[in-house]
Amino acid sequence: MKLVVFEAAEWERDACLRLEPNHQVRCTAERLTPTLARQYADAEVVTTFIKSELTAAVIAALPDLKLIATRSTGYDHIDLGACARRRVAVCNVPDYGDPTVAEHAFALLLAVSRRIVEAATRTRAGDFGMEGLRGFDLAGRTIGVVGAGRIGRRVIQIGRGFGMTAVAVDATPDAKAAARLGFEYVSLPELLRRSDVVSLHVPGGSATRDLISDAEFAQMKPGSVLINTARGGVVNASALLRALKGGRLAGAGLDVLSEEPLLREEAEIFRLDAPLSPGQLRELVAANVLIRQPHVVVTPHIAYDTQEALHRILATTLSNIEAFAHGAPTNLVRLPSAAP
Repeated sequence: MKLVVFEAAEWERDACLRLEPNHQVRCTAERLTPTLARQYADAEVVTTFIKSELTAAVIAALPDLKLIATRSTGYDHIDLGACARRRVAVCNVPDYGDPTVAEHAFALLLAVSRRIVEAATRTRAGDFGMEGLRGFDLAGRTIGVVGAGRIGRRVIQIGRGFGMTAVAVDATPDAKAAARLGFEYVSLPELLRRSDVVSLHVPGGSATRDLISDAEFAQMKPGSVLINTARGGVVNASALLRALKGGRLAGAGLDVLSEEPLLREEAEIFRLDAPLSPGQLRELVAANVLIRQPHVVVTPHIAYDTQEALHRILATTLSNIEAFAHGAPTNLVRLPSAAP
């Protein structure tokens, strides 16, 4: 098959090129766009990371496309409807980062609870004053996990090591996992009321867009902390800013932000096919303000980014491609109805 690897780092190129001579492999460090897709119009398989937006226009520019192998667990950057209409298969990497993302969630939580970033910044400047840096213990606190899948359950495990109790909400509760790990399933409103820390581990997309907004922040325990290593759109950035400014939340640790692609590269704003909507503009401004808040710790979508996790991602992706080529596809994403 003709394979194109987008957003390829040098070490990924070397690994992908091992698929030759069974496949024709081309690699580029660029993210996939409609313009770039036209340069690779004969591609039968593309593998991308999260910066590529696989829109209907991109898919239309790849007439021979049979498979999209995303190097991620999430696939909200792919137009699944367009894939279904074109009968393009999509596969992902469902389980590369259980410990990786969960550990980063706690890195963010500890940074917020102990004022690590502010303390380190002061110390680098030669200021050893402790005023305003008092933190709080995690032991004895309740952590609420929204999305108790593999990563969410690992967060619960780590929390137990800190002496935390856990409650969770999930679309498909697992009673055996709850008994084994010692947590309780509750409704989202109850979780918000009871939790000192709320950690988000749900997929992105329209179903979870603005899952946490003004109404949800109003239900959260005063002085609680929000951690988001899921997708930026799960949290309404404007509402989060209001909750912080109003004193409802003590802080937030965010690895993802709403309108993240535009934040990542400001020049993207000037290359848009259509102007930003008022809602997008509000979220973009709010996200920029959040980054500069003293009680907010923001990292640039790196919860997945460890040596071990990246090698697991690539190994699974290459395995997905080979399995598809041999007529036994693995890790397929369920597509919507192909009806127009």
